[in-house]
Amino acid sequence: MTGLTHIDAAGAARMVDVGGKTPTARRAVAAGRIDMSADAVRAIRDGAVAKGDVLATARIAGIMAAKRTADLIPLCHPLPLSRVELSLELDDAGVVAEALVGTFGVTGVEMEALTAVSVALLTLYDMAKAIDKSMTIRDIHLKSKIGGKSGDWVAPR
Repeated sequence: MTGLTHIDAAGAARMVDVGGKTPTARRAVAAGRIDMSADAVRAIRDGAVAKGDVLATARIAGIMAAKRTADLIPLCHPLPLSRVELSLELDDAGVVAEALVGTFGVTGVEMEALTAVSVALLTLYDMAKAIDKSMTIRDIHLKSKIGGKSGDWVAPR
């Protein structure tokens, strides 16, 4: 098989060799949201969730997840992250999560940004599920990436 970077000539999965690439500044932004009931939003806003500070816990979980992406996604390279920022914006229908991840390295940080958002949203679900089990996590997507051989990219949304 040719043309697939994570498949060798015999068709087996492999980690891409990035050892010969020149390090560059790289950055990725990902976002997603969790929809929830008005009761759950109110409890989070009022600090009335029994498990504690939902937004602070989700923010820390997302940052930790970005740092552990290579442990979760089998063919990802472990990267020395120089920056992980996670914002959580509560609105009347739920929470929007956005992660910005940066490094100076030989491969991009898109997976780290997507992982940060995913785990932050899962943590929000876990913390508030006693109030609303019907929460919906949705629209996790890459918004932009900067750096690397393929250049800069911004989502067309």
